[in-house]
Amino acid sequence: MKIHGAGALITGGSRGLGAALGRELARRGARVVLVARGGDELDAVVNEIRAAGGEAHALVADVGDKSSVYPIAGAAAALVGPLDLLVHNASSLGPTPLPLLLDTPCEDFEAVLAVNLLGPFRLTKAVAGSMALRGRGLVIHVTSDAAAVPYARWGSYGVSKAALEHLGRIWAEELKDAGVRFITIDPGEMDTAMHAAAMPEADRSALARPRDVAARIAGIIDSDDAIASGSRIEASAWRQAS
Repeated sequence: MKIHGAGALITGGSRGLGAALGRELARRGARVVLVARGGDELDAVVNEIRAAGGEAHALVADVGDKSSVYPIAGAAAALVGPLDLLVHNASSLGPTPLPLLLDTPCEDFEAVLAVNLLGPFRLTKAVAGSMALRGRGLVIHVTSDAAAVPYARWGSYGVSKAALEHLGRIWAEELKDAGVRFITIDPGEMDTAMHAAAMPEADRSALARPRDVAARIAGIIDSDDAIASGSRIEASAWRQAS
């Protein structure tokens, strides 16, 4: 997919990978809309992108809130035109320290699913129809190795990401003739606030930097036509391959 000139919507855009990806795509000429709940942090990222000569816009909203989804899609299209790229990056761990499933309140489990699974489902529904009418579009699901490995205490998050990955495969199958493509990307362990909240004892120096992962993801987007829709890609492996 050609990044330059593309309209891109990135959730979880106020920090970590979402902010880094917003910077990287804007640097490459995309017209970027970043969504997050934290207005001050979001504005800071957008102002940084604009100061560097890129186009970026902030939408303060909660993707886990059903009533926010269609306003997000409508506002994004009004700001940058039809969306060519949708990145589902926003994620929630739930309460930390991470509890065992037996100790996880149902309400907390539901809240994680609302952000990590239902939000992407609803937002894709709001955006993919327009993509299909134009015969093009790329949707990226940001996942985790917790989707495939049953880590103790990562239950809510792991279940949500496993379901998100399969959701992407089903979307890919159902829209394979409509020109709308789906890729799931595992960014690997990164030095982010979320990782620190989940694993405060981790050696930060051993973790990938979000800006480096964002550059790899931009490379994947550039080459998406050569990638089968519905594929799962590990960002670190892509760096080695490229």
